[in-house]
Amino acid sequence: MSQSNYPADDEIWQLALKLGLDPFPIRFEAVPATILYEFAAYLIPGRMSHWSYGKAFHAMKTRYDYGLNKLYEMVINSDPAYAFLLDSNSELENTFVRAHVMGHVDFFKHNVHFSQTQRDMLNVVSRHAERVRQYQFEQGVEVVERLLDAALAIQEHVAVPHPPLLSVKRSKTQSSSGGSWSDLWQPQTPEPLHQLKVREDESDLLQFIIDHSDELEEWQRDVVAMVRDEMIYFWPQVRTKIMNEGWASLWHIELMRALDLTDADVINFARLHSSVTATIPYQINPYAIGYQIFRDIWESQGKESAFLVRTVDDDVSFLRNYLTEPLIDELHLYVLGPEQDKIVVKSRQWELVRDRLVKEVFHGGLPIIEVVDGDFHRRGELYLIHRHEGTDLDLPYAERTLEHVHLLWGRPVHLETVSAQHKVILSFDGKAHSRATV
Repeated sequence: MSQSNYPADDEIWQLALKLGLDPFPIRFEAVPATILYEFAAYLIPGRMSHWSYGKAFHAMKTRYDYGLNKLYEMVINSDPAYAFLLDSNSELENTFVRAHVMGHVDFFKHNVHFSQTQRDMLNVVSRHAERVRQYQFEQGVEVVERLLDAALAIQEHVAVPHPPLLSVKRSKTQSSSGGSWSDLWQPQTPEPLHQLKVREDESDLLQFIIDHSDELEEWQRDVVAMVRDEMIYFWPQVRTKIMNEGWASLWHIELMRALDLTDADVINFARLHSSVTATIPYQINPYAIGYQIFRDIWESQGKESAFLVRTVDDDVSFLRNYLTEPLIDELHLYVLGPEQDKIVVKSRQWELVRDRLVKEVFHGGLPIIEVVDGDFHRRGELYLIHRHEGTDLDLPYAERTLEHVHLLWGRPVHLETVSAQHKVILSFDGKAHSRATV
């Protein structure tokens, strides 16, 4: 072959459908690096302004300018989905990116943890941004920025709606392994989003503050609610990062293999794939781990089993159930830990490695903070507890965070945790911090 015939968007789409994917419609747009990295910093275009997003933009753009990192694309979970491609990508790179995006959007559409996300979130965040700009005009930029500092500091502490229960449906089509996989798992029809009521949950700190804080004015309550709504939209991506990237990587391979590429393009694509899924020393590469696990499921259990896993799992169950000893060896995974003044390999035992990785992705690797009492000492003080899962909190960081909680609550706040195997209670009364060890 002398010249590749690079497919148009519709050709990639039709090929993806032919091979079994079922994504939302996708709108592709090529944008300059400045725009792409701005979108990536904000996580979604049109979002309300905050200094932390500008900080993230400059960090990512600087790495790109110095050749340390390159963002090929950004895809938005919406219906239709939007994919923004770097306009300096080569034709081969953009073909590879389009194939990768097909996997992402299929995952967004079918993974059960995304089933209750708002698919019109681009419009939602634009409305949020407009309201925030109005509040800045009315209340002052610094006042609104200070409130956003506080709300964003605890934005992860929300209760995400549970995915719908899954029901079993017997299919007439048998898989090669003898199992009945086609259409095996189907989500029960959920309530319309506007009728959904997130169940009361002690871990939903933002909702508790919205409902019970006497300090917040209505406009402030509205801003905190906007932050909460956006975080609920992002949570499924937090809990399926490894699966999502693995599924997209699996499908960029399948789709690119089905194209009429030149020998040179095959080699260049292999380099691209290797750069994305390469093992990174001392770090977890979600592309590498997710791809290898999905590939192993596909080859050992069949394609339909891989589709089933794509539908029903999150990263915790994915790693717990399918990260095997041979895969851990192939991925060169091991447990690191401190020893004197250096970091050393503490274990290569595969179950320990798997369990450590599961622990790191549990709840997105974030601490679980629960509300215990909103009227502590009968003075309206807020008492929180850290559900200790074996990892201590960074106490200075936790104390700084309590200052943000206090701004939202308006009265003294307390946080109970465990540090060095001792119960510790951190408190902030608006003026001074205190620690009590029990």
